[in-house]
Amino acid sequence: MTFNVKVFLTGLLAATAAALPHMARSNQSGAVETRDSSGGGALQIVNNMGTDLYVWTTSSDPGEMKTLSSGGDYSEKWTTNDNGGGISIKISTSQDKDSVLQFEYTQDGDTLYWDMSSIDLDETSDFVKSGFTVEPSDPSCKSVSCAPGDVNCKDAYQLPDDVNTYSCSLDAGFTLTLG
Repeated sequence: MTFNVKVFLTGLLAATAAALPHMARSNQSGAVETRDSSGGGALQIVNNMGTDLYVWTTSSDPGEMKTLSSGGDYSEKWTTNDNGGGISIKISTSQDKDSVLQFEYTQDGDTLYWDMSSIDLDETSDFVKSGFTVEPSDPSCKSVSCAPGDVNCKDAYQLPDDVNTYSCSLDAGFTLTLG
């Protein structure tokens, strides 16, 4: 087994960034705490749902729950999973993980492979009722749009054998708008 310095440093930097204090991005009382996303290569989640949302970034561990206030936004830079797998950003309207919408991604060189997954989302979820979109900053990358009420949105995974994984430059930023 060889020691890969680049993988080690990337993991170390991701762990260090996760341990840094977050900073508020909104003047709204109770606004979600947000990591700085300047410099590209990040996901921004915009909450237009009219209710607080709960967000977990999971890799080899379940991640810490963050509260995303109604009308607020949250962003974080791409990170790697220390076990070589992908990252799942789970979003729920409740503090449990019974019904979640997921933004999933993994990195391979300069490419980000990503998808939206509704596999663990109840058909009666507020995310289905309100719809959601994903807009990459790179216009050559695929956008995703699931209209309000579209229980079987073709742009998101509904079943494990669906083929809805997309690729984009690792430098691209993405905006996931809920509601």
